[in-house]
Amino acid sequence: MNWEQLQERASRAISKLNIRYADVRLERTDSTSVRFRGRRLDTAGRNFDAGGIARVLLADGGWGIASFNSFDELEERISLAKSCAAVQAGGERTELAPVAPAVDSFVQPVGVDFRAVPLADKVALMRAHNDRLVGTDPRIVDTMVAYSDSYSEKLLVTSEGTAVRQSIPYCQVMVMAVARSGDNIQRAFDSSGDTSTGYELARAADAQVEAVGRRAVDLLAAPKVKSGRYPVVLDPKLAGVFIHEAFGHLSEADHVCENAQARQMMDLGRPFAPEFFNVYDDPTIAGQWGSHRYDDEGVRSKSVPLITAGRLTGRLHSRYTAALMGEQPTGSGYAINYQHAPVVRMSNTYIAPGQATFDELIGGIKEGVYACGMFGGQTMLENFSFSAAYGRMIRNGQLAEMVRDVVVAGNLFQTMKDISGMGDDLKLFGGGGCGKAGQSPFPVGLGSPHLRIENVLIGGE
Repeated sequence: MNWEQLQERASRAISKLNIRYADVRLERTDSTSVRFRGRRLDTAGRNFDAGGIARVLLADGGWGIASFNSFDELEERISLAKSCAAVQAGGERTELAPVAPAVDSFVQPVGVDFRAVPLADKVALMRAHNDRLVGTDPRIVDTMVAYSDSYSEKLLVTSEGTAVRQSIPYCQVMVMAVARSGDNIQRAFDSSGDTSTGYELARAADAQVEAVGRRAVDLLAAPKVKSGRYPVVLDPKLAGVFIHEAFGHLSEADHVCENAQARQMMDLGRPFAPEFFNVYDDPTIAGQWGSHRYDDEGVRSKSVPLITAGRLTGRLHSRYTAALMGEQPTGSGYAINYQHAPVVRMSNTYIAPGQATFDELIGGIKEGVYACGMFGGQTMLENFSFSAAYGRMIRNGQLAEMVRDVVVAGNLFQTMKDISGMGDDLKLFGGGGCGKAGQSPFPVGLGSPHLRIENVLIGGE
């Protein structure tokens, strides 16, 4: 059954309901995954999945929701969602901020369509990448090379007249190497992905593979960074992770609604950073990992300025949180797949570029740390701790020796006030995933220019 027929069926079924609001989201996904661990082929397969989810609101009460994995069940599950909503009759009324109905169809162009590439060819290419990684150095004792692609087609139909179809091709390559010398074990990792390059992303992964292998080996000889407070320059990836994790989640309005302390911290107009500091969440950037034309509630995507001239100027909303807070929807209601209802999520969150060159950022630093990449981290409201993939010492305005075990920690608000320089070299990154409300890994993009921060606590030796 084609999308036009499914759209007609969904619209007809919704029109028969005596309800306040309803939507139906249908999806088809064609995906492939290939993974090598060491010399062994760990995973190789192609999967086809299809299903949908119906949501219904009655005059009084909350959501009734029913998911299904056969389009033959469409009408039955819409009726079931109405029955579930009826159970909540007389409860707290769920409100949705109004939006204009949209009728549209969007297909993200892709350079090389991975669906036309045989699985055997994908396995052969990843084997070649993995062999190259294993052969980097005898001290490489374990590797992981993983490829995944997913062509996702979505249709959203609502009782308000919205009928939106989107097709997005995701392609991702992840590389990991473990090097060992005696008891010294070091790991390097990198992930890349976008929605526009297609299979060429995998073909062009040689430099990514070489960089990961070489870094794992180089870290064996790197000393641990000496703990203390330093002026620090974050590379674009770590700065992008910082703004996503430490600030971006606080900008998701459901967090603000649910937490009184977060509401107090995230007061619109509050000064956060120097006047040259600007942050955006933008799902409209063509081909990026977190880009969409519409969110999963049918709201048209738009760039949202979160921080403007150092002050908090926006937050991310679904229709529900926008109604709850008396603000406008931002097109930020996303679901990882048809088995889940939308929740407020970031898309492509980035720090806007400044005017300084990299040499100007590190110039004048007598002793500091250049922190690069990301291994992991944790946040608790305004406090954060991130482990960089590696670092370089800065001595007398020049990059010096590589260091490892670089942990960047601090308080979000104080750290943002201590930002003293912004590079002119914005870079955006894809291939990562974010977890929230049991939905992981949801594809999100992030980015930043190089960022200089004063008086940062660095944990190490």
